[in-house]
Amino acid sequence: MTRPAADVEPGLEDLELRLLLEAVFQFYGFDFRDYAPSSLRRRVRHLMRDENLASISALQDRVLHDPTALPLLVHALSVGVTSMYRDPGFFQAFRERVVPVLRTYPLVRVWHAGCSTGEEVYSMAALLEEEGLYERSRIYATDMNEAALKKAAGGIFPLASMREHTSRYQSAGGRRSFSEYYTVRDREVAFHRRLRRNVVFAQHNLVTDRSFNEFNVILCRNVLIYFNRPLQERVHRLLYESLGRLAYLGLGSKETVQFTPFERSYQVLDPQHKLYRKVA
Repeated sequence: MTRPAADVEPGLEDLELRLLLEAVFQFYGFDFRDYAPSSLRRRVRHLMRDENLASISALQDRVLHDPTALPLLVHALSVGVTSMYRDPGFFQAFRERVVPVLRTYPLVRVWHAGCSTGEEVYSMAALLEEEGLYERSRIYATDMNEAALKKAAGGIFPLASMREHTSRYQSAGGRRSFSEYYTVRDREVAFHRRLRRNVVFAQHNLVTDRSFNEFNVILCRNVLIYFNRPLQERVHRLLYESLGRLAYLGLGSKETVQFTPFERSYQVLDPQHKLYRKVA
């Protein structure tokens, strides 16, 4: 009789997890092998409970032999926690420190790397519109998760979350009524098409894919925390190589360029809100 997942010995579970990640990489090309183990373990266990599976080995069997199971695994391992104007102080700092310089550019290219379901993409689009920059901006919003990208491109979110989003929008220095950006439909809100007009949603894997353009701004917020140190450094190299001269990098509140090979390549604009400018 198969033991419940909670009773599996830690050493055996770690082995099963490594075998699952290796199998997914070898068979499908999705590479989660250098993600932070604690986060992976937690997300895999959650998926096992949802699918009523007793072991990671059972999950591996399902993923390798049932084509419908892979999207479930990719979704479980790659969807991050996100919201409109997450860390409002970051957006306020962006208005104060970055926007004045961007006003001098004829074209502004922004990359949201790991955009998940798109809440921060719409947050930045609205900010750029308020600052008179949106019409000459192009936002590239990428993620490895197709399901998350589809939701992001749709621009439809729960109405119940709007009160909290509105509060953060105001704390981030918003200059309008936040309700001007969306239309209410039953229990959902649909963000206006104009906020999607200059956004390109595309699949891109930070772990395996290369740079695809040169950017004035890269926002890769609360993504690196899910990677181990070697993978963090690999992604830092990708971000560095994708930034133009004197371009800007925004990271999450628990992320930093310190203790990476590129620490001296950036000027720290706001140490609290993790806003940097490439200087070398």
